Order: sequence, then structure tokens, then C-alpha cells
Amino acid sequence: MPAPLVKVLHRLQELFQNVVAALETMILFPSLFRGFGHKHRKPFLGAHWRRRTLDDFAGEVETLFTTPLSTAKMIDMSEKIRAQFRHCLQDSPCNMLPSYTHSLPSGNEKGTYLALDVGGSTFRVALIELYGREEEMRIVRVASSYIDNSVKLLEGTQFFDWMAGQIENMLKDVGTDYGRGEIALPIGLSWSFPIDQTSTSSGLVIHMGKGFHCSNGTVGQELGQLLIDSCRKRSLNVEMAAIVNDSSAALLSRAYVDPKTRMSLILGTGTNMAIHFPVHEIGRTKFGIRPDGWFDYAKHVIVNTELSMFGGGVLPMTRWDDVLNRTHLRPDYQPLEYMITGRYLGEVVRLIIVEAVETAALFKGELPHSMREPYSLDTSIVAFIEEDSSVSMAPSAALLQKEHTFPSYPSVEDLRFLRRVCQVVSRRAAGYLATGIHSMWCLGNEAESPATSSVTDSLKEAPAITVIESAESAKKVSIACDGTVINKYPGFRDTCQDYLDALSERSHPGSQCAISLDPAPESAILGAAVAVAVAVAEKAGQR
Repeated sequence: MPAPLVKVLHRLQELFQNVVAALETMILFPSLFRGFGHKHRKPFLGAHWRRRTLDDFAGEVETLFTTPLSTAKMIDMSEKIRAQFRHCLQDSPCNMLPSYTHSLPSGNEKGTYLALDVGGSTFRVALIELYGREEEMRIVRVASSYIDNSVKLLEGTQFFDWMAGQIENMLKDVGTDYGRGEIALPIGLSWSFPIDQTSTSSGLVIHMGKGFHCSNGTVGQELGQLLIDSCRKRSLNVEMAAIVNDSSAALLSRAYVDPKTRMSLILGTGTNMAIHFPVHEIGRTKFGIRPDGWFDYAKHVIVNTELSMFGGGVLPMTRWDDVLNRTHLRPDYQPLEYMITGRYLGEVVRLIIVEAVETAALFKGELPHSMREPYSLDTSIVAFIEEDSSVSMAPSAALLQKEHTFPSYPSVEDLRFLRRVCQVVSRRAAGYLATGIHSMWCLGNEAESPATSSVTDSLKEAPAITVIESAESAKKVSIACDGTVINKYPGFRDTCQDYLDALSERSHPGSQCAISLDPAPESAILGAAVAVAVAVAEKAGQR
């Protein structure tokens, strides 16, 4: 074949490869090409994208993820999110939901209580002894049972019968007559599923989801009574005293040992916050039907904020966030959650990797087949890579090769690019979380100090707010933190704390460190016990 013809064919082949690369990028990242035909937009060339260096690409990623994180921009976002909070406090049926728990522990509560924690994959039973704030609390015995598929398939009362069996086994192991005496042993239940709560100790079963069949035939029935009936089949003398969700449990567990605790944060696979909030600032229709006289003595109430649902239209999104959101089963449903939680951090990084392979020759332009699947890059791998400070990054290479088979071993340059991406993605997550926390803290300050609220309202239309309130109006709070990301992701809590310090100092000069992120380990099980202690004290008229 003549040399000129060979040259032409090679050029045609290169052009075809570039067109294919461009089409692949357009399919994966359609947000890149909105307004593509506008006359001022630079033309797209696949060859240009393939020629960009990893360093250039990493620089673009850093710019997109860090630009929103200036203190001034975060203060502005905080105020806009606060406006969303205010609106939902009045009539939203989906978030800012008042619970029935209105009292926080005094720290003087004492006693022995049975605490249950029902999660998506684990059921834990514990016997907890409270000795007062000075001596904190002690887990006498705890037993964990894995909720496998066979347990999830148990229908209706069969699931509660299974729970009762685990309770009985744990109490037998304690070696005493707990649950067998004449006086009923009070139970606190941390229930990680939606319920229609009707009192501190009762609620109606709602469809559970997550593969559970327990709600089949029990929807609309009283949750606490279903469990008590199953326990009575085993001659266990117990009574349901309190039902809480995980965010309320975290707040109560930490408040028992630190009276400054007014908020809680869960950040693991998902995220949520709870806040102890004035009743008079919440729309009356949000409370539904309450017992007679409830509003006479309940001046504050723990609010389940469903924080994950906020931030839409406020928190800037990158093109990778846009892809994740639009391909999600519930687009726009949980804007904050999609950018900060363990479920999604790995996916954001994976989407960046996909583009880097296509346009900057990451992994020599070959993406492992397994990494093409959505959510195939676990956030634990992202955390590991970010923490790898070795020169060769050999530990990260070994982990990646173990989880995803690469045609050729990742180079040091590839791995350093990944580490840089992981760092900026997690840093933005910490910054956005800090923005949401700061917004909630300011909301609480407003509600507790009505005089400063009017000052804030007059400023809230300003595009950038330098000073919102004085330090005197800022309430110093401890935030109970539980979840793998906030407590175990390398450096995440410290980074978030740094952002909070800067935000609180800017909005309330002189109040730096007014917000403290404090770990609340075992909060679900300990918080359930504290919820019982508070309920028992109220029933005895000690409040």
C-alpha cells in the first residue's frame, strides 16, 4: 500500500478514535456540552481532551471543588440554607419534624435499662446502667445479631418474635433475673426506619423498605406493642418506655455527659442532624395530634431535621455531581447527602476517574471493567488512598489492584492524581457539611434570642454577609457525632471543625470554637437507654 495512503488511513483512524472518545464523554458527562452550539463556546476536539495532562486535569478538579469554600461564600450559602430551614419549620411534612422527646437528660438519671438498636443489617441488645453524669454510664452486656436475608424475609410478627428471642438470649447470658421480676424492665428502642410516632413510647409501623418484610401485615399497628407481645410469649416482663431515631439517640447519649449538647450529627452511609429547638418556633400543624396539655409543659422538642434534603439550588455542583444526581433513582431528593456521605463520595471520585481515563490517559487510557459499574469504588478505598503518604504509594496500588483488576499496574503519577482528587472531594464534603451545621447553629441562636432574629432578617437579602450577630448571642454547643465518615474518615472531623471555627468567627466575631464536634460512640444503644431514663423521670414527676 502506498505510503501516502497509509498516512491518510492512520489519520482517519485517529480521527475516528477521537470522535468515539468525544461521544463517550458526551454520554457520560452531558452537562459538559450544554449550550455547545453557542458561538462563544470553544469548539470541542477529542484530540485536545486526550492531550491534556493529569496535572492539568487535577488542577481543574481542585478549582471546581475548592472555589465555593471561601468563608464569605460559605457564610452566604449558610444563610440561604437557613431560609430553607425556616420555611420547612412551618409546614413541610418531609423534614424539620418535631419528635415527642422534649426533655434532655439532667445527668442525674440513674437505673438499669434494656436498650435495643435495630439497623439495616444489625440488631443489638444491651443492658445499660446509668450512674449519673459524674460516673457516666456502663454497658453491662451487649449482643449483636446480623440481620441476614432470612431474617429480613420474616413477615409481620415473626420478625418481632425473632427480636424477642435475641433479647431473651442476652438476658440469660447476664445471669440474673432481669426481665423476669415483678417490676417490668423498661425498654428503649432506637429504630432506624420511618414510623408514624404517636407518643414518646409508641408509633405506628410504616412500610420499612431495605428488603425487610416485617411491615407486611403490620402496617398501622403499634410498634412498641408488637415487640412487647412477642416478649410476653417468652414470659419476659418488659415495657416499651421510649422510641427514638438514630439522630435523637446520639443527641441524648452525649447530652447525658455534656450539658452543652444541643445538636447531633450522623454521617456515615447517609447523614442527618437533630436539634433541641423551641416549640414556639415550629408551625403548629407540624405536631399533629399531641396529648392533652403537651404544649403547656413542652417548651423545647428534639427536631429530626432530615438535613440530607437541604442545600438544593444553594450548594454549587460540579459536572460530576450533576451526572450522579441525574442518574439517581431520586434526583434532587437529598442534595447535601449526594455530596458528603459514605454512599456517594466514592462515586463522585469514580466519575472523575472515568473522565480522566477518557481525556487525560489515566491508567494509560484503560478503565478496569469492574470500575465501569456505578458505585463500584467504595468510599473506604477513597479514604485509604487519601491517607497513603508513602512516596511510592504502593499500599494504594495494591489495594486498587485487589479490588479492581487493572490491565497494567497503576503508575505513581496515576496514584498521586487519585490522592489529590480524593483530598479535594473529601475536603469539599467537610466544607459543605460545616456550612449546613453552621446554618443550623445560627437558626438555633435566632430561635433562642428573638431580639437578634430581627437583625438577621434585615440582612438576609444581602448577597454577602460579613457579620450576622454578636458573640454574646452565640450559644456554645457540643454536637454529638456518630457515623463512620465523621468519626473514622482520616482528618474529616478536624477539617470540618476548622471550617466551623472560621464560619462562627465570621458570623459571630469573638465566638471562635463556639461549635464543638464531639464523638458520641455507641450512641444508638446508649441514647436509647438515656431516652428511657428521661421518660421514667418524667413519669415519676421528677421534671
